[in-house]
Amino acid sequence: MLEVSDAILAGDLITQVATEAGAQGLTHNPFIVLTIVVLVWLNYRGVLMTLNVNFVITALAYASIVVLFFAVQPWSQGVVLKLGEMVTPQNALPYGWIGVIAAFQFGIWYYLGIEGTTQAAEEVRSPARSLPLGTMSGMITLLIAAALTWYVCASLLPWQHLGVTFFPLYDAAVVTGSPVLKFLLFWGTVLSAVASANGCINDASRAWFSLGRDRYLPTWFSAVHPKYRTPYRSLLFLMPIALAFAFISDLNQAITFSILSGVLQYTFMSINIMMFRNRWPVGSIRRGYTHPFHPLPALLLFFLCVVTFFAIFLGYGTQLIAMVSFYIIVSLWFHFYRYKYVRRGDQFTMPWPKPKGY
Repeated sequence: MLEVSDAILAGDLITQVATEAGAQGLTHNPFIVLTIVVLVWLNYRGVLMTLNVNFVITALAYASIVVLFFAVQPWSQGVVLKLGEMVTPQNALPYGWIGVIAAFQFGIWYYLGIEGTTQAAEEVRSPARSLPLGTMSGMITLLIAAALTWYVCASLLPWQHLGVTFFPLYDAAVVTGSPVLKFLLFWGTVLSAVASANGCINDASRAWFSLGRDRYLPTWFSAVHPKYRTPYRSLLFLMPIALAFAFISDLNQAITFSILSGVLQYTFMSINIMMFRNRWPVGSIRRGYTHPFHPLPALLLFFLCVVTFFAIFLGYGTQLIAMVSFYIIVSLWFHFYRYKYVRRGDQFTMPWPKPKGY
């Protein structure tokens, strides 16, 4: 769903800019198909090329944000940026604190996909070094980019416009009146969406591959391409599903579906973290890192997830009910039909002691 959201975003922006330039009769559908099909092909051909391409286009998108930030002279508020005029005591919280809660889901969505770093564990030379480095550098990148985006956009665009636009950085560049910044932020926005979609395709196919290999899903999905060493069946199976959702849903719905799945995962993650510490207490296994404030981070995550579910209900109650119903049905299917095929003994291959209470 996240790759669908990114493809729709890129297609909408390209269509809007092309229409402004005089093109007639364009829709975003061809651009969505092109984005998803080309990225699936990249992932089909190999993970090294895929992630190298992602690194380059992410760097270019990130550079465009930095260029915009310095181009609007952030050290001189009032010259170009007018945060004091755009955000006043009267409009700082136009919908009150309930508006802040309603926006929680989009705060979660901003960082959705970072946990997918772990899907590359089998394809890097040193997982112990690469995964923490990739995860933390990704979080740092997002935190800086989010702060720059908020500061520039809130200082150039009224909150009424920020509440409905899907491309705030591009719109901010348009407001500056600079053709160079407009060009840079157009490509920066498109490339950032494409990079996000590319990472999600990579993550999703490997998640399905792992589930197939452990027999949570049919083993058909666990096949690896004999030449490119990629989970090609998972890639090809998921592509038409992504295209179908891209055609039948709008951007808000696609984002909400991706958020719902992510928040559900994070909810179980917070519970599992506490269960893991209880099953294998400190000292029973070798740990690479022990959090000194456990279980406070897990409890905070659980609280944020509960608030986010409430926020989704406020704006997208129908989607919330539909998605929860879908997961309940799938869970029942798994419990009564699929679980008998799972080789439960294969899950305990590490030389660990039996969990407490086993």
